[in-house]
Amino acid sequence: MTASTVRPDLEDLRGRVAGVVTGQDEPGYDAARAVWNGMIDRRPWAVVRAAGVGDVTETIRFAREAGLDLAVRGGGHNVAGHGTVDDGVVLDLGELHDVAVNPSARTVRVEAGATLADVDAATEPHGLVVPIGVVSGTGIAGLTLGGGLGWLTRPYGLSADNLVMVELGTADGDTLTASETEHPDLCWALHGGGGNFGVATSFTFRAHAHGPRLFTGSLLYRPDRWRAAWAALQEWTRDLPDPMTTITTTLTPPPVAELGDQPLLVVGFAWASPDRATGEALVSRLRRLAPPDEEQVGETRWTEWQSAFDPLLPKGVRAYWRNTSFDRLDDEVIDILCRRGTEQVWPGTAFDVHHLGGAFARVPESATPFPNRAARFWLNIYGFWDEPSDDTARIAFVRGFSDDMAPFATGGQYINFQGQEPSGHRGFDPQAVFGPTKYRRLLDVKRRYDPDNLFHVNHNIA
Repeated sequence: MTASTVRPDLEDLRGRVAGVVTGQDEPGYDAARAVWNGMIDRRPWAVVRAAGVGDVTETIRFAREAGLDLAVRGGGHNVAGHGTVDDGVVLDLGELHDVAVNPSARTVRVEAGATLADVDAATEPHGLVVPIGVVSGTGIAGLTLGGGLGWLTRPYGLSADNLVMVELGTADGDTLTASETEHPDLCWALHGGGGNFGVATSFTFRAHAHGPRLFTGSLLYRPDRWRAAWAALQEWTRDLPDPMTTITTTLTPPPVAELGDQPLLVVGFAWASPDRATGEALVSRLRRLAPPDEEQVGETRWTEWQSAFDPLLPKGVRAYWRNTSFDRLDDEVIDILCRRGTEQVWPGTAFDVHHLGGAFARVPESATPFPNRAARFWLNIYGFWDEPSDDTARIAFVRGFSDDMAPFATGGQYINFQGQEPSGHRGFDPQAVFGPTKYRRLLDVKRRYDPDNLFHVNHNIA
């Protein structure tokens, strides 16, 4: 982009939008510019709290005319901090959070500022659910545009796999609808290609019948049982039916969890079927393969399960994440998982292993930009801590663990689990993330819909 020679006028911007505009040194500025990751401390020229779609398009036009960088924020949970930018304009969609459910059509229209909690609150009374992520404060927009892994990935696929239509503000300040019949190339790119192509203002999803309560739980293992637990998971996950999704977390619990101060391996599961007897039989089989030290198992309201892990990741923590896919839980991989798990003796660094397959794996590889549908497991290594003095050690741990797993990686990375690389380290490489074939297709869409790269404050396809 080429910077404008005309100094931008804050009052001009205020006159063009209905929402609140907050400039530097004005009351509320620090709150307006804050994002979830406390490591990200940027000072935008202005923050626009959009009051409607018209504010979205006007802000896009203004940023383009003024030559200002444009950052787009939904829930603000992007770990790389892409919801803010130095000396540019932040377009905050948080006021656009309506969710409209069509029970007969089983579709849900969600405005781009809605959180996962907003979506669940609207769908639960209708006995429906949209597959979404695992922390209820996450914004639906970033989650979906990056893919959307969660507790319902195996029965129903990614959030993006259930996306049927997106309403979008374009780089030239207009609006369009992307679906299988309108702008299908753009629709494809929005199913996991990130925020590279415009500002999504709403999403329409397919919903699924889903009781308000389901069989869920956690099996907890102390370090001396970890090797047996991982070996059991290698066997147990080979032939699981689609309704069973597991996310296995290794962490030193924070005090709020009241689980002691030693590292734990927690096998969390959600059984998305009314046939509870089959779910219980599956969990009993895992118990026999690897008896847990403790367990918390039973019927849970879906919205409570979906928000159960929110206290681990409060707004304002400092955070750095890395991820990779892998297929093996053999002795070499288990050695790494156990060693790294016992090294994280402080609250604030953890890693999740998502078991995939099911509906996720049956989506054809070319159907979306999301990389590696054949992956059996996906590892997310995430550091979260409070003190800046811990940055170096925590980042080194996440990077070191990631490097250990590199020989076992099976290709692709999930952009929603991509942190901001520290200065001096190689940054985002879209060819490595998406693979060369999908990258070329994404690049072609980018050239058509955003040839000047206005939307570059993201995991960018330049």
